[in-house]
Amino acid sequence: MLAPWVLLSNKKYTSFAAETKKGFMAVTDKKDGYSFVYPFGWQEVIIEGQDKVYKDVIEPLENVSVNVFPTSKQDIRDLGSPQEVAQALIKKVLAPPSQKTKLVEATEHDDDGKAYYTFEFIAQAPNYTRHALSTICIGNGKFYTVTTGANERRWEKMKDKLHTVIDSFKIFNV
Repeated sequence: MLAPWVLLSNKKYTSFAAETKKGFMAVTDKKDGYSFVYPFGWQEVIIEGQDKVYKDVIEPLENVSVNVFPTSKQDIRDLGSPQEVAQALIKKVLAPPSQKTKLVEATEHDDDGKAYYTFEFIAQAPNYTRHALSTICIGNGKFYTVTTGANERRWEKMKDKLHTVIDSFKIFNV
């Protein structure tokens, strides 16, 4: 009889589990080299042009999306300061031109030798206001953008969960 640990030691593991905070589910994309967590109960939806999207089925403005684009840049700082890059992305990519936007805060942090920019913004449409958080990073020859948010009326209730999502986003070498 073989001890269970002998059998386990022979198994080849092809995935790894991200440490998951209670109430969150982990996602690891080994092809594109990133991981993050999202609130339990959100469901994956397929949206053309987005790498991954998870959303709340009841509150559609509560979601997280990841976009991955090829880039020749080596570092997010090559694009400008956190404020400059955040303003450009909000105006040109993250909110429709018809929406009034406001950058609340933009910061830089380093994780495992990679620079990340994280920013908070508000986008106002005629019938709702979305409060959102984004983190961007460059690595593996790719530009990564992860964005999450909620309707402004639910921001106070959701902001801690949404910060957990954004703070969990990490890239790794592939």
